[in-house]
Amino acid sequence: MQTAKTPVAVWFELPTTDLARATRFYEGLLATGLKRETMGPIDMAIFPHGDEHCGGALVQGGPYRPGDTGAVVYLFAGPALDPVLARVAALGGQVVIGKTLITPEIGYYAQVRDTEGNVVGLCAKD
Repeated sequence: MQTAKTPVAVWFELPTTDLARATRFYEGLLATGLKRETMGPIDMAIFPHGDEHCGGALVQGGPYRPGDTGAVVYLFAGPALDPVLARVAALGGQVVIGKTLITPEIGYYAQVRDTEGNVVGLCAKD
């Protein structure tokens, strides 16, 4: 049985058609490195995450197809959203929803379309 402290989301996968291009986009956008792995027919670039946090990866191969409909994954953009959004266009992406206040306690969110056509959310305190 799930408890209030048991996370429901544990992993996400963002489809790509060009894993190298998508990896460059997210590494540049989030100023971090992604770990490349292959699992059977699926090539992956894994986002950094701790054992107690939801993890995820960019994936290419198998049945995966990028798209801008369906579930939206939100990624932590760091302490401030403005510098991250300023890098989107130069990396080949597009801002879909600009910086928007959720509440002062929670912070801000935005949505971007990545180089593969996926719409992904970003969140930050400022």
